[in-house]
Amino acid sequence: MSDAGAFTAITRGLRVTVRSFYLADQSDPEEGRHVWAYRVRIANEGRETVQLMKRSWSITDALGRTQVVHGDGVVGEQPVLEPGEAFEYTSGTPLATSSGFMRGVYHMVVPVTGETFDAEIPAFSLDSPHGQVTLN
Repeated sequence: MSDAGAFTAITRGLRVTVRSFYLADQSDPEEGRHVWAYRVRIANEGRETVQLMKRSWSITDALGRTQVVHGDGVVGEQPVLEPGEAFEYTSGTPLATSSGFMRGVYHMVVPVTGETFDAEIPAFSLDSPHGQVTLN
């Protein structure tokens, strides 16, 4: 996945890159249903093996309503990433508004030491062709 048009954050050598896509075929703007897919790449550019144990997301719509989601792993997995390895997955989210944003953290563990840390998932926008564009 190229970084062009993507959002990236780096924590302790863990590079998290996210790109979102509006899914027009699954959305129904007249019914207030807008759906996005997002593709995440987690690359271990550090020197220690790490494992993604849990995730925490904050999903905010255009009206400022925020939903917090916690869960084990991602897409049913708790990937172990050795130095130089990467893991990619695709997931999605619906919103009642035509735009919003997401951010979060992956709760990581260093298997050798048991040390835990949170890797930042960068804030990324959820934009649809149905949104109002406002210039600031």
